[in-house]
Amino acid sequence: MNRPAILLTTAALALGTLVPATVAGPAAASPGGGAASASARGPFAVAVGHSHPEVLSVRGTGVYRIGASLASLTANGHIDWTVPTCGGVVHAGAAGSWAGVILLAFRDGRLVEVGTATAPPRSPAGASVGMSFDELEAIYGRRGSLIRNDAGDAEAYLVRVGSRVELFTGHPIRPGVGYFQVGPASFVERNFRQGVTC
Repeated sequence: MNRPAILLTTAALALGTLVPATVAGPAAASPGGGAASASARGPFAVAVGHSHPEVLSVRGTGVYRIGASLASLTANGHIDWTVPTCGGVVHAGAAGSWAGVILLAFRDGRLVEVGTATAPPRSPAGASVGMSFDELEAIYGRRGSLIRNDAGDAEAYLVRVGSRVELFTGHPIRPGVGYFQVGPASFVERNFRQGVTC
């Protein structure tokens, strides 16, 4: 794993321990736009006392949709902090009820990755941080596979959904999933396999 990824993973893990995964507050709107009640069924149900959807899909989650504009999210108060890196990539932290729950990456001003080191959120299939790779295999079967990076020093579980992926990477100090991220394969999978090139 390259140094920037280690720093982001460490930051995500630290935020995950400081901010509880369940935040008190009213039920929020579902990613589809309609209100979801605490008793709603299905993947976009909002738990009682949980103020954001519990599902992170390859489309993103809540207002953090893959392809969303950094400028628009910032103007609307959905971005807490940003860190420009190289190659037109900006890493950012979510604001509001998502603060400390998800981390974001933008390339050329558009959202290309949403990741978390907490559970919830879960994937639409029910996979999350804290699970073992064997548990992911039981959930996804032939839809997913265990992969290694090009350097051969890290493994992850990859699920392809069209041109996008769900990627579950290892934890730095214990077996199993420590980080769950989604986005275009050309960004998320490539960064895992090849590392950041600049």
